[in-house]
Amino acid sequence: MDKNYLIDMDGVLVSGSRIIPGADAFVRRLHERDLKFLVLTNNPLYTPRDLAHRLRIIGLDIPADRIFSSAMATARFLQAQKGRGTAFVIGESGLTTAIHEAGFVITDHDPDYVVLGETHTYNLELVTKAIRLVAAGAHFVATNPDPSGPSESGLVPACGAMAALIEAASGMSPFFVGKPNPLMMRTALNYLGVHSEHTVMVGDRMDTDIIAGVQSGMETILVLSGVTTRQDILRFPYQPTTIVDSVADIVP
Repeated sequence: MDKNYLIDMDGVLVSGSRIIPGADAFVRRLHERDLKFLVLTNNPLYTPRDLAHRLRIIGLDIPADRIFSSAMATARFLQAQKGRGTAFVIGESGLTTAIHEAGFVITDHDPDYVVLGETHTYNLELVTKAIRLVAAGAHFVATNPDPSGPSESGLVPACGAMAALIEAASGMSPFFVGKPNPLMMRTALNYLGVHSEHTVMVGDRMDTDIIAGVQSGMETILVLSGVTTRQDILRFPYQPTTIVDSVADIVP
């Protein structure tokens, strides 16, 4: 039976603003075989249309409906929890658009939720407001636990680092929706309309992609084109189904 694919983006298909060699051919093979796949990313900054455009510019043909972000998973989580509600949001258009589309109103007046994503410039005034709202009883939800991420000029603080600041100041822990939370995987599987038994998770991180795939009952493929090295793998109590140098070696 043909497999479906959930594919991490950074370190698997792209590295910064460059395609990882062979990634374009891998995506082309998925299209040619008409296989179901989703590019899965913890990055909540961009809408699927924005990301599809950015990928197209560098040579990857991935339609917007084949991209699923932690922002989209977070919006679906809020919708499932409350149907319609209010949220104070720190994030870019990828997150605010998803939350609006889920039927939520974005406000700083007594919101049901404080939702933390990532921004190009964290604003201390907004972070202080988030701390006060969480301390006053708003539920604290964050898109992803990554403490840092790559940028063109080097390492930048990501959602997990800012969530730690808000947690330390407010005394309340966030609920992280993105990988490695299996909720992100189940939400993506439902979005794609497939079952975990027939789906492969492809990723470059043992501590997010592979563990999320294992916990969700999926076959896993670790690529060595990103963060994890071959020496790192044996340190983990769970192991990927398959290890390859890059997606260029995957024949769907």
